[in-house]
Amino acid sequence: MFDVVISFIELGFKHIIPLGLDHILFVLGLFLASTKIKPLLIQATFFTTAHTISLVLVANKLILPNPNIIEPLISISIVFIAVENIFITQINFRRYWVIFLFGLIHGMGFASAFVETSINNTYFYTSLFSFNVGVEIGQVLILLLAYFIIGKPYAAEIWYRKKIVIPTSIIIAIIAIGWTYKRLFL
Repeated sequence: MFDVVISFIELGFKHIIPLGLDHILFVLGLFLASTKIKPLLIQATFFTTAHTISLVLVANKLILPNPNIIEPLISISIVFIAVENIFITQINFRRYWVIFLFGLIHGMGFASAFVETSINNTYFYTSLFSFNVGVEIGQVLILLLAYFIIGKPYAAEIWYRKKIVIPTSIIIAIIAIGWTYKRLFL
């Protein structure tokens, strides 16, 4: 059983780093909106709670999302968060619920990677939990790296929003628009 736990933690982690550039950009979008720990943790908690719920629902076949719909929605969610970062200067309560909704969508994307590898798995719930732990480790690592490399040293600078948040958000939005187009039309 220990091998199953380690294997699925690795699988979940790899779904974020290096394979989950879309999820990395979403989490960076969360980071860019607030480099203060408390709002960042609240956003991450809403996202984690939501994607855990949808991951469990999809893995148990209680909902059967169409990847042709989910994948474009994931990239659209990244565009939304990035564009919102350009125009908001403070996190509000509505953003938490938007993140929760997007977390449900991202969880359906995570589920596709989990379901592909867990067919006939004797340790289904152990695997599911371990996969989710791996995803969380990857996301937390991204947030910590962003915080210690960018947020902590530069967030208090007067130029931070103008030279870091807005340009990075624009780049993230452009990349995600490209993904949306690709996922919808190619």
